Amino acid sequence: MNIKQFIDKYALILSMVIGAAGYPLFRHLTPVLPPMIGVMLFFTFCKVNPLDLRLHRWHWLVLGTQLALTAGVYYGSVALCRRLGVTADNTAIISEGLMMCFIMPTATAAPIIAGKLGGSIQNLTTFTLLSNAATAVIVPAFFPLVHPEGGLTFVAEMLLILRRVAPLLLLPFVAAWLLRLGYDGVQRHKGSDKRFELARTWAQIPFYIWTGTLAILMGDITYNLINAEYSWWALVVLFVGSLIACLLQYKLGQRIGFAYPAPSKGKEYKDVVINPAAVPTTMSGVSRITAGQAFGQKNTTLGVWMCQAFLNPLSAIGPAAYIIWQNAFNSAQLYNAAKVKS
Repeated sequence: MNIKQFIDKYALILSMVIGAAGYPLFRHLTPVLPPMIGVMLFFTFCKVNPLDLRLHRWHWLVLGTQLALTAGVYYGSVALCRRLGVTADNTAIISEGLMMCFIMPTATAAPIIAGKLGGSIQNLTTFTLLSNAATAVIVPAFFPLVHPEGGLTFVAEMLLILRRVAPLLLLPFVAAWLLRLGYDGVQRHKGSDKRFELARTWAQIPFYIWTGTLAILMGDITYNLINAEYSWWALVVLFVGSLIACLLQYKLGQRIGFAYPAPSKGKEYKDVVINPAAVPTTMSGVSRITAGQAFGQKNTTLGVWMCQAFLNPLSAIGPAAYIIWQNAFNSAQLYNAAKVKS
């Protein structure tokens, strides 16, 4: 095993350990998280031509179910905590942390994992764009209800969050599309048939940026855990709750995709190796995998950042624990797919 293979295999664990151990340094780097997230999204959006995207019925069903669960889990957690006499601070930590496990948009790496499992990269990329656009609209409207900011009206706080979230999620998409249109236009002017396509080496950049964001997030979370006052049982609730949220969303997505399959896989990327032994023979099987990843695999980096920026900082434990569960679930799926191939 060479150095690159070692890093690729253990990137998650290494980033978390380094970030936690070096928290006095990494916690001061949180201001660079938004541009890092933006760059990750930009490279993801560069992989697909927006003109090739098609919306299917399962896209809307998964998004609607996600939004319903977000509101239901939040208000249900608040009501249960109050009934049990939980303090206001712990109620906020638990309810906001569990809510974030559902409201987070689909991860930019989800199409790659889906492709390796036999799902549709194109259909999942379409949902990734839809999910991030919906988050840019919904979060500014919902967060002021969840965590009112002292001295600000609902509209003022909504506009404040919108100014910080919407550009982060939408500008990378616009920039990637303009780059594609400009490159293709120049090639047509030159009489060339070449079209914009992200090189394989550039396609790996989001992965390495992601490891850096994870180290920074773990540093900030570790600092809050050491210095804040909280109940250990609240953290246990978040760890267990995030596990249930993770499994629930994967399974619900799979059921929706199987029941409402897309008519076709769509145009796939050339730079992604599909596991041929894992590819289902029916579109119900393809959509089952695709919708499962769309619902279950979350942009946890963005989720942790939103908790720290707009909610109780300790609620970030919810999406932080989700990182562990979703990576464990994806690893198990890839392992099973590799067994089938062998």
